Amino acid sequence: MTATPRCPLEAVSAAALLPHAEARLQRYLADLAHLVAIDSGSYSPEGVDRVLDWTADRLAGLGFTIERINVPAQQGRRVGDVLVARKHGRADPSDGGRRVLLLAHADTVFEDGTAAARPFTLRGTTAHGPGVSDDKGGLLAGITAVEILDTAGADEYAELIFLVTPDEEIGSPASRPAVEQVARGVDHALALECARENGDLVIARKGVADFLVTVTGRAAHAGIEPERGANAALAAAHLVVALQGLNGHWPGVTVNVGVVRAGNRTNIVCPEAELRVEVRSSTAEGIHQAAQAIHAAAAWPTVPGTTVDVHQLDLCPPMEDTPAARAMLAHARDIGAEIGLELDAVATGGVGDANLVAGLGVPVLDGLGPVGGADHTPDEWLDVASVPTRTAVLAALIARLGRAAD
Repeated sequence: MTATPRCPLEAVSAAALLPHAEARLQRYLADLAHLVAIDSGSYSPEGVDRVLDWTADRLAGLGFTIERINVPAQQGRRVGDVLVARKHGRADPSDGGRRVLLLAHADTVFEDGTAAARPFTLRGTTAHGPGVSDDKGGLLAGITAVEILDTAGADEYAELIFLVTPDEEIGSPASRPAVEQVARGVDHALALECARENGDLVIARKGVADFLVTVTGRAAHAGIEPERGANAALAAAHLVVALQGLNGHWPGVTVNVGVVRAGNRTNIVCPEAELRVEVRSSTAEGIHQAAQAIHAAAAWPTVPGTTVDVHQLDLCPPMEDTPAARAMLAHARDIGAEIGLELDAVATGGVGDANLVAGLGVPVLDGLGPVGGADHTPDEWLDVASVPTRTAVLAALIARLGRAAD
């Protein structure tokens, strides 16, 4: 059997791909202005779907097959679709071909009307506008990188999957099953959130677990017979102190009691209280240790007659700093060095869809969009001068990972 000829390695180096990226910059800016002009908040499904329509058309033109997944409403509010685009390459898995996932999201944190009130602007090399960095700039960088590879004829991968979610900014409650289904079995995942303000990539993200802690006491008249009561508010207060005291017990783990509710009248011994607790950790083990400590504290309430129930509401796994992720970072650094770009990576406490993919055991590298910052604020910005170099590195990294044998 005759082997399929491969695209020469030098043809998919960052240096070779950079002129293609530079030639596409003006189109990138025009497309970015178009996407930023679409209000696509997480609960603006029509706007999200417009972004997905546009993305699907571009990817279909590059030979991707398109699937749209309608996801359930969340708390009675509909979100947009999930977009899954697939393109098979020439490399068989038995011959070193790999399945590479590109991960982006179409939603923003902004309400309808923001795009008109604060439209896309470009001053010098800095672009502003809602979602310009998070994540429309990154989404568009992924599309541009795929276009560059198509131009170069670099399709030595088993499969390239482009996944765009509609609800990342609210924790992906509707799209999570689809994300996990698509990501199972892929070899590498590249998340297209924009790079940190100093240009760093993201090697790790903390995981998050949310807990509802309910304290049940016993009501009594606060003036006549308070001794017959069991004050849930007092027990909850002691619990707040105990849970906040867990901070510093384990490296990379934080515990925050963010919500406290108790009672409704001053003349009644408080019969019930509620705490909302968040645990963040850089490792799954850290979340497990903190959860055990919360349950241990709840098992011995300080106020006689009170009981405590702990219910875990949600768990977003950490994107851990693993040897496999470090190997991907090493590839990115090598590629960046070809064009004089020094790349480093950091850990962050924020979560994203990359966490869900990493939770399946898939190696993930994040922050592969252009350089941007001030996300979720009116000052959100994107450094358009970084677009060609970052897009060339992304394209070359896709090509290298797509045919890596390790």
